[in-house]
Amino acid sequence: MSKNGSVYQEDLKVAITNSMKINQLAGKSILVTGATGTIGSFLVDELLMYNSFHKNKIEIFATSRKLKNLQRVFQEKATNKLHFIEFDNQKLPSFQFKVDYIIHNAGNAYPEAFKKDPIGTMMGNINGTYNLLTYAKQMGTKRFLYVSSGEVYGQESTDITKFGEEHTGHIDPLNSRSCYPNSKRACETLCASFAEQNHLDIVVVRPCHTYGPRITNNDNRAHVQFLKAALEDKTIVLKSLGNQLRSYCYVADCVAGIITVLLKGQTKIAYNIANVNSITTVKSLAEEIAMISKKKIVFKCLDQSKNDSPIQYQVLSSDRLEDLGWQGQYDLTLGITHTLNIMKQERNKEC
Repeated sequence: MSKNGSVYQEDLKVAITNSMKINQLAGKSILVTGATGTIGSFLVDELLMYNSFHKNKIEIFATSRKLKNLQRVFQEKATNKLHFIEFDNQKLPSFQFKVDYIIHNAGNAYPEAFKKDPIGTMMGNINGTYNLLTYAKQMGTKRFLYVSSGEVYGQESTDITKFGEEHTGHIDPLNSRSCYPNSKRACETLCASFAEQNHLDIVVVRPCHTYGPRITNNDNRAHVQFLKAALEDKTIVLKSLGNQLRSYCYVADCVAGIITVLLKGQTKIAYNIANVNSITTVKSLAEEIAMISKKKIVFKCLDQSKNDSPIQYQVLSSDRLEDLGWQGQYDLTLGITHTLNIMKQERNKEC
């Protein structure tokens, strides 16, 4: 899947401008895991665009479980600075090359995986992170960035205005759905432990609900289902009351935040990635997508207990990230509009 449309290209340029200190990556090498997903694919594309503007280029190593997925996503963008690496999180890395930076973004991040394979989800996160941290230690990696999740803040009531990074929250350890947030927490602790015991330079980011034009076939998150319905000219179906309040973030802002933290963040510190102009309920998000795409909404099930996620409130403070110079550039309307436009452009190319 190539994204050569003008909207996507302009988003990449905005992200480069919003990625503080990105010039420090010139001439460096970077390993990006999960490179075919929503965040990973945009990240690789941003680095490729940076290379197109500069002579001192970034060496990019993009990983995925299957080589054919990398070839499909980046089929028109192969250069001698982009290397495809087939890598399964559950196994030790078979590669031995050194890289200056690692951005670990791989792992199941969709509800269907949490339900059908909670063990694989949990152990994939933990084993994959441990294996890569060990690799970073052995190879002398300059800095390791772990992509965690806003779900680590757990199940709290709405009397908290926003979750700052110091918030510890509560997660039910005997709910199998907790495989995702609890494994993310464990991975953050692994990162802190490697930093303390092995003197690795590590930073953590906690993205909120991140959306964008790259959607994998098995992703069944609510906003993905809404976007798919809009793209396929179907009615948008809301399967709960939709009262859950969330921070959302367009992928261009999220990736700019990741690079900013990679290059400016303080070691052993976590940074939320969220846009203050993209806070809404799931119901309002569905209504926004329906309005932009001119589609109808139907309420299939008005039983809140049917909601798979026990997390009703997840609004993140981005103050710490903004102190590094990052600013959200895409409010909810603009981000959704760009997402749908890019997806339509890609669909038209395939027809």
